Amino acid sequence: MQLHVRNMTEDYAKQILNWKYEAPYDFYNNEETSESLNELLENPYYAVLNQDDKLIGFFCIGIAAQVPFGATVGAYNEDMKDMKDIGIGMKPAITGQGFGTQFFKFILSYIQETYHLDSIRLTVAKFNQRAIHLYTKLGFNKKVEFSRGTTEFITMVKID
Repeated sequence: MQLHVRNMTEDYAKQILNWKYEAPYDFYNNEETSESLNELLENPYYAVLNQDDKLIGFFCIGIAAQVPFGATVGAYNEDMKDMKDIGIGMKPAITGQGFGTQFFKFILSYIQETYHLDSIRLTVAKFNQRAIHLYTKLGFNKKVEFSRGTTEFITMVKID
């Protein structure tokens, strides 16, 4: 699968907001509201398209990738120069089919070529062992755990 990055558009954002994941990944389901649409359009979110120019995923960079509650409990206090937070999402119809490694490697490569970072941090829901396995395989290490209500999160860092 050949992938490329495009700036987020209203059409891509609406598609993403209407994706529906099966349990337990339905935690990641969104609703299309003016607020959620603005989140994707006004922050550094990018669309990932395949060779047929079909939307297959997205990623975001910076504070938009953080779980807001995490900042209140110090989950993002690491003082590392040139560190960026990233968040990713893949179209539900292609999750769990072995595309995750290629998809995430592509995003990491794009971010490194664009931003030349020393380290990258992400936050993942602790129940999402499929994602944690992928992130660990690609060099991320667990750093901080925190909870928001009944959901537990982990920050993971990759240092180059």
